Amino acid sequence: MGEDVERIRFVCSKIRKAEFVMNVAAANALIKSFGKLGMVEELLWVWRKMKENGIEPTLYTYNFLMNGLVSSAFVDSAERVFEVMESGRIKPDVVTYNTMIKGYCKAGQTQKGVEKLRDMENRGLEADKITYMTMIQACYGDSDFSSCLALYQEMDEKGIQVPPHAYSLVIGGLCKEGKLNEGYAVFENMIRRGSEPNVAIYTVLIDGYAKCGNVEDAIRLLQRMISEGFEPDVVTYSVVVNGLCKNGRVEEALGYFKTCQFNGLAINSMFYSSLIDGLGKAGRVDEAEKLFEEMSEKGCTRDSYCYNALMDAFTKSGKVDEALALFKRMEEEEGCDQTVYTYTILISGMFKDHRNEEALKLWDMMIDKGITPTAACFRALSTGLCLSGKVGRACKILDELAPMGVILDAACEDMINTLCKAGRIKEACKLADGITERGREVPGRIRTVMINALRKVGKSDLAMKLMHSKIGIGYERMGSVKRRVKFKTLLEIESSDYEF
Repeated sequence: MGEDVERIRFVCSKIRKAEFVMNVAAANALIKSFGKLGMVEELLWVWRKMKENGIEPTLYTYNFLMNGLVSSAFVDSAERVFEVMESGRIKPDVVTYNTMIKGYCKAGQTQKGVEKLRDMENRGLEADKITYMTMIQACYGDSDFSSCLALYQEMDEKGIQVPPHAYSLVIGGLCKEGKLNEGYAVFENMIRRGSEPNVAIYTVLIDGYAKCGNVEDAIRLLQRMISEGFEPDVVTYSVVVNGLCKNGRVEEALGYFKTCQFNGLAINSMFYSSLIDGLGKAGRVDEAEKLFEEMSEKGCTRDSYCYNALMDAFTKSGKVDEALALFKRMEEEEGCDQTVYTYTILISGMFKDHRNEEALKLWDMMIDKGITPTAACFRALSTGLCLSGKVGRACKILDELAPMGVILDAACEDMINTLCKAGRIKEACKLADGITERGREVPGRIRTVMINALRKVGKSDLAMKLMHSKIGIGYERMGSVKRRVKFKTLLEIESSDYEF
């Protein structure tokens, strides 16, 4: 391709130097060719040459020019050409509109694409399946699945043939939003309209059922797929296996694993990570490790998901050193990215093994590497610190995250929950007072967290006293000073039946 472009550029340079009479047919051919190859400079030279020679562009000329500009991401220039057409003798047609819509969508300006679609209809032009397909793809890329559905319904109402890929995107979008019934309705409508589903469409729907915990429905759909003559691929089987493993049905998942091996399907890393995770959660760590090593033998690349799944299995079974060895091997031997989830697993495992300082070193390592902590990661750290009596340190680390742009709204609530569950009501009250004093959280939310946490640990009387008090929301006067009633007051009014 590169050699062809250079050859054409050479020929073009000769043409530009030579004197020749250009006609509209030659101009159209050149603009079309240059546009396809992304040779914008040469394309614009032809356009200027046409003007110099008084050659009137045709609709084809404009459309070839628009397509060349859009293909090379010159959307603003294409927009100006479109405006010239609107005010000129030759008006935009469906192809022109589709090209402009494609340009907007490629540039991430989906809303402009929608506006152009509506403008097209207002001018009496009928959008075709290319128009709708372009818009559905763009809306899907923006995770605007409701618009995908609305556009599909427009196509259906207008009797425009819906391509299989459009069905796949609409069904996939609905499944991602957990709207399985709507997704299945689109699937059945597709069949009623005479469109045959394919493996990808079946897989999208099966994946939706599996991820929502409806594994039986996923399996029934898999069986229907097979009975209708479709051969499931490894991706189809892997989503079923993932669903089974998430629901603790590891033996059935292993059965599908054997089916894939028997059929000669190349097992991918997603398939392996699901099985490793399922076996680990079932306490079958040796089998999980065996599968992990088998991946290398089979030439299957081990990604961070596979490493994390096995590390999680190790830490949960008390094999923290094995998890650490895997952590080092992950980066040093295979160059596999250590994710925030990797650190979350190890930090949690270290605290459970009472290796608090090592857990804190891992946290510092993660921050130094520029990996942004998630709420789950900080929860692992703060839980470990709170349970080891280092609430202040957890609060200090939380305060350090704010200047980094990491705001974990529910972090303090999680810490209060942890302390209450551990029976450390005094520390929970102190933390709640600190939050309200700094105005970090709305006192009402903290009260709710405290009330629910106290109930969960069987201290309903204490929860009722908090509910009917002014703690956190009311004020008391000390001379001329007005102060909020603190949570520590709860301890002062509580009877001596409780030990703090």
